[in-house]
Amino acid sequence: MLTRNAVITDAAKCMDCGFCREVNVCRSRNECSGCLSCYYACPYEAKKILEVMRPSKYVTIKIDGVKYAVPSGITLKEALKLSGFVFSEPWKKGIAVPCGIGGCWACAVIIDGALERTCITPVRDGMEVVLDVEKIEPLRIIHGPEPHLVGGKATPWWEVGRASYVEAAIWTAGCNLRCPQCQNWRITYDNSSGAVSPSEAARILAVCGKLYRTKGLAISGGEPTLNRRWLINFFKELKRLGSGFRLHLDSNGTILTQDYVDELVEAGCNTIGIEPKAGRLETYMKITGLKDVERAREYFERSWSAVKYVFEKYSESVYLGVGIAYNAAWMGFEELVEIGEIIASIDPRIQVTVLDYFPSFRRRSIRRPNHGEMLRVKKVLEDAGLKTVIVQTSIGHVGPS
Repeated sequence: MLTRNAVITDAAKCMDCGFCREVNVCRSRNECSGCLSCYYACPYEAKKILEVMRPSKYVTIKIDGVKYAVPSGITLKEALKLSGFVFSEPWKKGIAVPCGIGGCWACAVIIDGALERTCITPVRDGMEVVLDVEKIEPLRIIHGPEPHLVGGKATPWWEVGRASYVEAAIWTAGCNLRCPQCQNWRITYDNSSGAVSPSEAARILAVCGKLYRTKGLAISGGEPTLNRRWLINFFKELKRLGSGFRLHLDSNGTILTQDYVDELVEAGCNTIGIEPKAGRLETYMKITGLKDVERAREYFERSWSAVKYVFEKYSESVYLGVGIAYNAAWMGFEELVEIGEIIASIDPRIQVTVLDYFPSFRRRSIRRPNHGEMLRVKKVLEDAGLKTVIVQTSIGHVGPS
């Protein structure tokens, strides 16, 4: 007998919303493979993880032509690990498993002749796997494009409000964070929509930008940086197609190492928004839903390091914006002062956008900050020395004084 994780539905919590049937769709309905995608994606926390005992059954799969006997009822991701394959870290090049929910496609390999994700695909007897995907165009789930009135964290504040639309944007599925108040959860946890290549994504975004005559072309998420090869190829193609546009990346910054930033800038990205979210680790963990302290610390510190690196190396060629996730449920004004001082120590002119997080996804009990509260947030940050503060409010954005 083998002990495994399996997910069941708590009928008392299930709202029959259809999300697990239509958006985050199970690939192993007959026997739960323990991928946990539905567990993380359920907006009502109606999924529970149980340890179950199952008979010791094995199937045979081929990995690069070599046969392996692996337990039945597990994901290919777990089977690859059992065979000795080591996944890459997402900030490095190679096959990685950063989201674990099937949205980013960074873990994709060739399964029975087609590119497919290892994290949500259950093994089956006779499955043939090829690990060399470098010559195969990567795929990723995206939503959009759509024209945007306001833009993102790094949209230059003076461009907003001067035209009907400031940017055309797409949003990527998949994220390495588990924010319980995720504002884009219907996109973030999508593992069922058709995936597209970087060149196709760049083409449709460029067409949207030209149609609506926007100044910028943007990609947000979810978390766009999780599939490094896809994102670099996307910006290279966007640079070719989008001459004259600002090319904008919005990211949580958690995997933006220096070499990754360098590669993005070389590929054409010239506007970067980074969202460290908080000034204290404990607050960061409340916002992101991360339970592993060391992993949270790693992500938190890397996002702030990315802010500093982008400014210090690329301030002449890349427009930088910093995003903060504000709600009184997890952050007080003292921490806002600390955040202001951190950013001011890098440069007080850096654009800072404070997002007024509202009830969404699993955190429906929080109260959205009102307009007056967000104006106080703005003043606190300006008093801490910042010169370019934008706050999102329920009645619109308020820019620098």
